[in-house]
Amino acid sequence: MRKLFVILSITTLAAVIIIATFWIPILWSLVVVIPIILLGISDISQTKHTLKRNYPVVGWGRYLLEDLRPKIYQYFIESETEASPISRMYRSIVYQRAKKALSTNPFGTKVDVYQEGYEWANHSMNPLEHHQLNNHPRVMVGGSDCTKPYNSSILNVSAMSFGALSNRAILALNGGAKIGGFAHNTGEGSISPYHIEPGGDLIWQIGTGYFGCRNSDGSFNDDLFAEKATQENVKMIEIKISQGAKPGHGGILPAIKNTKEIAGIRHLEPHTTVMSPPAHKEFSNPPEMLEFIKKLRRLSGGKPIGFKLCVGNKLEFTDVCIAMQTSGIKPDFITIDGGEGGTGAAPLEFSNSIGMPLREGLAFVADQLRGYNLKKEIKIFASGKILTGFDMFRAFALGADSCYSARGMMLSLGCIQALECNNNNCPTGIATQQQHLIKGLVVADKEKRVANFHAETVNSFVEFMGATGVNDLSKIKRHHVYRRISQTEIKTYAEIYPQVQFGEYV
Repeated sequence: MRKLFVILSITTLAAVIIIATFWIPILWSLVVVIPIILLGISDISQTKHTLKRNYPVVGWGRYLLEDLRPKIYQYFIESETEASPISRMYRSIVYQRAKKALSTNPFGTKVDVYQEGYEWANHSMNPLEHHQLNNHPRVMVGGSDCTKPYNSSILNVSAMSFGALSNRAILALNGGAKIGGFAHNTGEGSISPYHIEPGGDLIWQIGTGYFGCRNSDGSFNDDLFAEKATQENVKMIEIKISQGAKPGHGGILPAIKNTKEIAGIRHLEPHTTVMSPPAHKEFSNPPEMLEFIKKLRRLSGGKPIGFKLCVGNKLEFTDVCIAMQTSGIKPDFITIDGGEGGTGAAPLEFSNSIGMPLREGLAFVADQLRGYNLKKEIKIFASGKILTGFDMFRAFALGADSCYSARGMMLSLGCIQALECNNNNCPTGIATQQQHLIKGLVVADKEKRVANFHAETVNSFVEFMGATGVNDLSKIKRHHVYRRISQTEIKTYAEIYPQVQFGEYV
């Protein structure tokens, strides 16, 4: 009986081993196979995608590769100088300066200096040393009607709203502004607690939606504006007429980013897609706009008031200059954005094919203000791919008094140009409202990097200016910058953009 039990036990054990050897892997394989079969059935049954219907399961490969294509191209294929919107060469210099890492280049330039469109400045035989230069140049903003002028840095954080950016990104940008002594433009999404907490200087941007100072019908609310504009952190107010990436379109806040918190700050209904109107309701012509500027200056307690635009119809801006002369009302500053400006979301046609590029727009506005004898009281801020000291030098040569940078500041935060800004999936926690992505952004570290990028870029500009023999911002002229027109022709900016004399149009 015992022998029989032993034999049965051995036989049973052998059977179990055989089943385990052959059937358990088969059963486990069903965990993979069954979902694939179900996916194939789903692909065959659906009617929206021909490729998946004709090639079930395999057809998904096309969508996977399409999603991976920008990443593969950016990391493995693109050259240092040809990628867009920001090439690897310029992304790298921002990262290096933000981290205070080695930011010099070996073996010479990677740029083709004989390519049409190449630009440079000529150096002096007697370059200036650091002790001969102002290493922290600033510009005073405020005309004769301004009672609280602002001493601005020559490089500031360009307009990016809380909503487009995460709360930690805003905290880091404003913290960097506090550390570095420069200003942080709020964007048209109003002033959030995250703009206030670090204590950095603010430029409050008022867009067509009047977020943060609006009535329920979308009209402007004087009391709400005065309440925020008189805060100590708020140093200037900027009326947004248009922005370079989508002039004439208005802003877009996708419903997925319009959280309850953001809606409360902006005085909106949460979880709805918000479209800022393309034009302001408070004014519809230059005299009315100037009266609105006058009102905001009064309500803010005399702070600098300006407006931002991407230049479009030139005659319309000329009308603004004539209205300034006629009424005597002038803004304290004007921000010029270029058609190459960035945004979190915009229709392709608006990003690519509408709005004057920065250089042409900047030169035109500077000339108009000079020609109508208005420039002395009005400062010009330039915005549009300002990333390096040379970008700043070029903007000053065309007539700017100060600069903004948006994408440069984002890169200093750790942006990897994933191009996910418009779908709430930013992997670095910058342009998203998803908490599991935001938590990866450490404010204490990133605010230092923002301050570093600002300081290193301004320093590079000062060094560049000194190399040309110039010791003051006002002495940077259009003849300092050169552009290759063809293989055999070179022109200065003074030739390409002939400067108008003061009072020429009066």
